[in-house]
Amino acid sequence: MRKCTFLGVVLLLGASLSFVGKARAATKTFVGNIRDSMCGLKHMMQGMSDKDCTLECVKAGSKYVLADVAHGKVYQLSDQKKPEEFAGQKVKVTGTLKGDMISVTAIEPAK
Repeated sequence: MRKCTFLGVVLLLGASLSFVGKARAATKTFVGNIRDSMCGLKHMMQGMSDKDCTLECVKAGSKYVLADVAHGKVYQLSDQKKPEEFAGQKVKVTGTLKGDMISVTAIEPAK
C-alpha cells in the first residue's frame, strides 16, 4: 500500500511539472506595429500618420491590434490600454496565442 501511494505521488508530481513546462513554452514574443482593427495591415486614412490614424480609428470604436506586416497577420490584443502609448509604433508583444488573440503580458518598443 505504501509503495502504491508513493508511486501515485510521483506520477502526480510528474504530471504537474509537465503542465508547467507547457504553459511556459506557450509564451512567445511577436513583433509588429500597433494598429487598429479597422485598418489592420494598411492604414486607409490618407494624409495621417500611423499613430494619428490608429488613435482616430480606436476613438471611433476599433480595437488595438498587432499588425505583423512581414507575415501578413493581424493579432487581436487582450490588453486595450497599454497599446495606446505605442499607437503606430513597431513593438514586441509578449504573451500567449490562442486563435488570433494574444493574451498580453508585456509590450515594449522594438529595435
